[in-house]
Amino acid sequence: MPVRSRRTAVHGSGPVSDTLAHLLEAETWDPDDAVARASIDVLVVVLDGGDFDPVRTNRPRDVGSGLHDLTTVARAPGAHVVVVTSAAVLGARPGQGPLGDDAPVLADAEGSVGELVEAERVLREVVSPERLAVLRTAALVGPGVDTMMTRHFEAPRLLMVRGQERPWQFLHVEDLAEAVRTIADLTLCGDLTAGAEGELAATEVARLSGLRTVELPAATAFGVAERLHRLGVLPAPASDLAYAVYPWTVTSARLRQARWQPVYDNEACLAVLLEGARGRLGVAGRRVGGRDAAALGAVGATVALLGTAALVRRARR
Repeated sequence: MPVRSRRTAVHGSGPVSDTLAHLLEAETWDPDDAVARASIDVLVVVLDGGDFDPVRTNRPRDVGSGLHDLTTVARAPGAHVVVVTSAAVLGARPGQGPLGDDAPVLADAEGSVGELVEAERVLREVVSPERLAVLRTAALVGPGVDTMMTRHFEAPRLLMVRGQERPWQFLHVEDLAEAVRTIADLTLCGDLTAGAEGELAATEVARLSGLRTVELPAATAFGVAERLHRLGVLPAPASDLAYAVYPWTVTSARLRQARWQPVYDNEACLAVLLEGARGRLGVAGRRVGGRDAAALGAVGATVALLGTAALVRRARR
């Protein structure tokens, strides 16, 4: 269903942007088409699919060019701009409760999250506050959604930090589209969060997924991740590992006050994620296949971690 009686365009690339354009019956944003720019009422800007993108993380990025591309949003001076980003910009920490709409953005974010923070800053400079809404989502799931968070469930085991409870929260792209529609229809501005109702405990996620867990001390997990990132084995910096092992759930308070109600709960979202991950195997955010996948599936994450530790030692020698 389209945004109510308003011409809508979507700026971005990838499965999330494509799905939103389809569900909102929106057109693709063309900053060079003066006629189209003048008639756009709602512009939806999707930042990196609103989540971590392992494909982009694995290759060099022209960040300056990407930020310059965002400044073209200023060419739609009358449009209500809805920015879809990730609640990861609010940080993941041990024992952290649900994050509200007004939670502060990380001041020292690195990697993918740092780029999202910078993109938000650029958009705030080119779009006036009275026509800007920033929508920060829980981990996205849905057809074609491929992120560092979804790939966490392609590993032989679910990684957990010893002594830490890590609740999970997701958001289906169909519910994301409804959230964007609600924001546009009511012309909501400012910061908002969006996630499925409640959360799933890590033990429940393990039970529903059928995956076993491997627990490591935090120092070991982050230390190995840092070494593997330096060697180019792990595509994301060690800081990104926090989002797989520490909570960053959200309240969705303003959207719920606006009568937004997600259709998919966290259990249903997890089922969608697992269906998409079926038949795939990934370690450290990278996918493997064939005989490598069969071997890794048999030995599990513990041996895989020992193998990567051996890789680190060989690289040092």
